[in-house]
Amino acid sequence: MGYFQVFLLLALIPGSTGLDNGLLRTPPMGWMAWERFRCDIDCRKDPTNCISEKLFRDMADRLSEDGWRELGYEYVMIDDCWMSMQRGSDGRLQPDPDRFPGGIANLARYIHDRGLKLGIYADMGSATCMGFPGTTLDKVELDAQTFASWGVDYLKFDGCHSNAIEQSIGYPLMSKALNWTGRPIAYSCSLPAYLGGLPPNVNYSYLGNICNLWRNYDDIEDSWASVKSILDWYSTNQDDLQPAAGPGHWNDPDMLIIGNFGLSLDQAQAQMALWAIMAAPLVMSNDLRTLSADARAILQNRVAIGINQDPRGIQGRRLLQELGHIEVYWRPLSHSANALVFLSLRQDMPYLYRNSLANLNFPAGSFEAYDVFSGKTLSGLTDHTIFTVSINPSGVVM
Repeated sequence: MGYFQVFLLLALIPGSTGLDNGLLRTPPMGWMAWERFRCDIDCRKDPTNCISEKLFRDMADRLSEDGWRELGYEYVMIDDCWMSMQRGSDGRLQPDPDRFPGGIANLARYIHDRGLKLGIYADMGSATCMGFPGTTLDKVELDAQTFASWGVDYLKFDGCHSNAIEQSIGYPLMSKALNWTGRPIAYSCSLPAYLGGLPPNVNYSYLGNICNLWRNYDDIEDSWASVKSILDWYSTNQDDLQPAAGPGHWNDPDMLIIGNFGLSLDQAQAQMALWAIMAAPLVMSNDLRTLSADARAILQNRVAIGINQDPRGIQGRRLLQELGHIEVYWRPLSHSANALVFLSLRQDMPYLYRNSLANLNFPAGSFEAYDVFSGKTLSGLTDHTIFTVSINPSGVVM
């Protein structure tokens, strides 16, 4: 790389304007296709589950008719594999004509008519992760204009098939291009995940000025092991990550997999509770058409959602790792409230965990506690009261 090119790169980044869209003052909520439906594009063999406008219309119907929208689940998000394998003659991205015969603009209208918002996927590189057309640097402005013209409300911008220099130019360039369209479009950046997720490779102060949220770490898989791995990485690195989050700029530990195949009921409650504590996006990737009543009850828990959406926007932290394989998480909330999660990483039997609020750094005083999943209230607590919670293996009390 020549010296002129290096200088140009360094000059471009400090001059980048911030993302001025006023969006996502609380973490986004909605539904995304990827973890559950992946890149299933064979609509002849699998018309119910393939990546097509029918799938996204179905999910929009469920969000609008089954009580999700009223709780805040408002985004219907397309991930990879929606595109035609070639750009159009005008150079623009275009949807696969067989799977999206009505086009993205028509799909956006369908979703907007139901009081919802549309998210779409693109990739800062020569190709998407699954090999569809990418957004190279010369196409950033055109693609931003295309998404705005279709009525898109949210862009997930991935980073496959690009290098660190291209990414350092392309992500802020897309931020400016989205601003220039004049349409409010929430902007999700995958940049940290491609740079190791941590300082000094990632400047989170700068990133918070160009993105509304960002993926920091590995993709989630449909398993408790994956949930634990993500949780442990965020907790281990919380001193670097926690200060980066706040209204309009969030860490994203990836999708909620509740209602799929890999989590027990207790583990599903654990993911919901811990994503709420982390001020994480509540973006489901499941099949809302066949969701069980138990999974729906967890995902529609109003108190857990309220904790996640707390307007202070302070990401929670892991307070303790006990020798008995119990972990304690805490998040400060509005109106002098706090959220606590007691997580059991045991595999044997329910565990009776004892502690006091004083040991958890609470001030002197009287308290009332509400159990988010049982609905029970405990009154008469003081900071020195020894309380006991029974936590199921790989489960939580919140």
